[in-house]
Amino acid sequence: MIRPERLNELLDLLVSRGYLHAGQKGDVLNRGREQARHILLDKRAEMRRLLGRGRVDYRVTEGELVASFRFRRLDNPEEVVDEELITRALADSLQLPFVHLDPLKLDYKLVTEAFGGPFAERHLVIAVDEDARSLTVAVADPWDTALLRDLARFKNKTIHPVLAEKARILQVIVEFHGFRRSMRKAEAEFRSDLPDLSNLEQLYAADGAAELEATDQPIVRAVWYLLNYAFEQRASDIHLEPKRDEGWVRMRIDGVLHTVHRLPKAVHPAMVSRVKMLSRLDIAERRRPQDGRFKTTFKQYEVELRVSTVPTAFGEKVVLRIFDPGVLIQDIEKLGLFPREMALWRNMLAASAGMALVVGPTGSGKTTTLYSSLHYLHNPRINIVTLEDPIEMVHEAFNQIPMQPKIGVTFGSALKNVLRQDPDVVMVGEIRDGETAENAVQAALTGHMVLSTLHTGEAAGAVGRLLDLEVLPFLLSGVLSGVLAQRLVRKVCPHCAVDDILTEEQAYALHIKGARGRRLKVKRGEGCIKCRYTGFRGRTGLFELLQVTPRIARLINEKAPQQELKREALNDGMLTLRDYGIMKIARGETTFEEVMAVTDDLALF
Repeated sequence: MIRPERLNELLDLLVSRGYLHAGQKGDVLNRGREQARHILLDKRAEMRRLLGRGRVDYRVTEGELVASFRFRRLDNPEEVVDEELITRALADSLQLPFVHLDPLKLDYKLVTEAFGGPFAERHLVIAVDEDARSLTVAVADPWDTALLRDLARFKNKTIHPVLAEKARILQVIVEFHGFRRSMRKAEAEFRSDLPDLSNLEQLYAADGAAELEATDQPIVRAVWYLLNYAFEQRASDIHLEPKRDEGWVRMRIDGVLHTVHRLPKAVHPAMVSRVKMLSRLDIAERRRPQDGRFKTTFKQYEVELRVSTVPTAFGEKVVLRIFDPGVLIQDIEKLGLFPREMALWRNMLAASAGMALVVGPTGSGKTTTLYSSLHYLHNPRINIVTLEDPIEMVHEAFNQIPMQPKIGVTFGSALKNVLRQDPDVVMVGEIRDGETAENAVQAALTGHMVLSTLHTGEAAGAVGRLLDLEVLPFLLSGVLSGVLAQRLVRKVCPHCAVDDILTEEQAYALHIKGARGRRLKVKRGEGCIKCRYTGFRGRTGLFELLQVTPRIARLINEKAPQQELKREALNDGMLTLRDYGIMKIARGETTFEEVMAVTDDLALF
């Protein structure tokens, strides 16, 4: 349990550094024993659920106890004295390195093979680096010198200790060793290329580890670990990829793919079959692509996953797209539009008839913008109908119709029937062909508000694309309200943002006028625990909103070229995607590299 002399030493350190005052120290000393008892009971129960066994070794550390009081920092009342702050202060005092344990950057093989799970759990130690002569280990208790001596003797190497938060060490132990146990059992159980998963339950819901006992099938537990880890890391996609000698698990986080795990070759087909069963796909069909979906819960929130399988040279690849309602449907104020564009977009949505388009490449956030716009429009007095292929996320506020081309239900044909359903707002997933374009324009002409998407790079390009689909210019100029082009860029992490300077070369690349010789202040992320030391956390949009004014409507009717339309829109005050990016750099929301990555191929004037 808690060692009084160590606790007193730690509290004196925090007081001397101005994080706590003497009264708070006394509070911890007076109530610490009872507080530690409650922590121990709660944590033991939590670890039993996570590890799937009845007995666990757990000891409350002094830093964990102090952090549990959630004291406001004396030097910064907006923040609390948490375990990270305490561990950093302790590491600095003892002249030991502090390390943030990012599971995405740790060597899975080293962590799981250096120490067994029970040993790592009991001593709160994990290996983070190794060479021929030394082993670097992350520990939570810097005073446990006996452990370091034993490790040096056992490994016959020099041991370099680094300090890490206990909570992060336990997280890695649970995820890595728990996943490894599942993989070992799975590899032993599923040795054939055609695993027999018939004894697994038909419906799975990851409501929590309490439902997964140690006797459950290892594949079930392995899938549960992957899903929950993806949810914790705010991943948008999970990739299960077969390779020649193993399987890879990769996750897309803030638009970037990270390799998370490597699976034994025999386990990959079983994992794929498990996912296919969850999404009610044919597990015997391996030669053709399949699509499905299923729902689960995470921290009491419902999450929907869309599943896609395709055959590859080494087996089936599966991609699970995660649709978090908190991301896909949000307040349109949070999309990243500036006040002028927000006011214009709201006016377009509020119109009783017309057509508003959202354009951009795949992965640019068009679906989020459309769903958020529909959510903004939703009220009991209007009928919202969507045509989707496939339905991205089922939402009871909308009447959602899935497209089924095999039986003739396409965007173009379904639109004709939808107009007989007395809709007020119609959302067409994508305008791909002339029939869909023609029917969408007719729907807008007959008094309906139509929202849809196109795959074009810039806002003005949507007009040319619709004309190419043989929409009559005089009809298009009469119904088109506006076009919103967009891209997604990563946001600078607000927890570790620091001031930086935009170089003259960068300002020139962005075509910022009058920047020569000036020091332009911007922000960048140094990297912290909140952003997994990437410097970025979350994404925001860059937008280009072309409003169809009478002058632009006349240009559309005259089939004016794209550049002339864009020039007129700029005269009306339109900001280009690059302009939006520059403004977001100036506001400290994103970086030069992010803006250049998504706008470098666009025309600038």
